[in-house]
Amino acid sequence: MIAYRIQVVGKVQGVFFRASTKGKADDLGLKGWVRNEPDGSVLIVAEGSREKLEIFKEWCEHGPQFARVEKVHCEEVTTENFQGFRITY
Repeated sequence: MIAYRIQVVGKVQGVFFRASTKGKADDLGLKGWVRNEPDGSVLIVAEGSREKLEIFKEWCEHGPQFARVEKVHCEEVTTENFQGFRITY
């Protein structure tokens, strides 16, 4: 198991990005969290298999229907053994 820290930049707040991210993570069996950042970006930490995380990262590059993703920054980070995937504030 590995973990990715993903920052999504663009029009990604107020477009159901967090709820859609949780749904996609749940579908893929990923664990971690998603939250809005003060700078307007969305920050995600997700852990699972590399294969599932790569699928998830590709989804983050476009997000839900009304999102307009400009950039995605992704880095591998230390796993934290999360229990499920949640939206944080």
